[in-house]
Amino acid sequence: MTGAVLLLEAPGIVAVNTVMARFVEAQSMSLDGMDPDGMAIGTRVLGYVSGAALVLCALVALLAGLRDRRPGRLGRGLLIGCAVVHGVLGTVAVGLLGWEAFAFLMVVLGLVVLTLAAYGKGAGRPVAEEAPAPA
Repeated sequence: MTGAVLLLEAPGIVAVNTVMARFVEAQSMSLDGMDPDGMAIGTRVLGYVSGAALVLCALVALLAGLRDRRPGRLGRGLLIGCAVVHGVLGTVAVGLLGWEAFAFLMVVLGLVVLTLAAYGKGAGRPVAEEAPAPA
């Protein structure tokens, strides 16, 4: 589920950044004298990199589900980073976009955390295996 949601989110992030880059180009906006063309290119690159990172996180989550094992160290790091970014974006989204965007980002955050917790160390093992052997 987490992988599917992240795969659906990736094109949306790319599209939002592309629209913002077009606005910067069309209005020749500048921030403290920065080059508007450089800002537009940077916004597009940020969108593509963010989309690629979401696809990579989605693949990690999908592989964890298919293998029924927790992700490796790098995969866990990617998912933790994805969770942190969704948490920060959620707090910003409340003020800028509203509660609907916040709710969506928190659902995705919850799914990523659930993926990390469900396949954590010792997850899925029966309690009987962890009990000490009788004397």
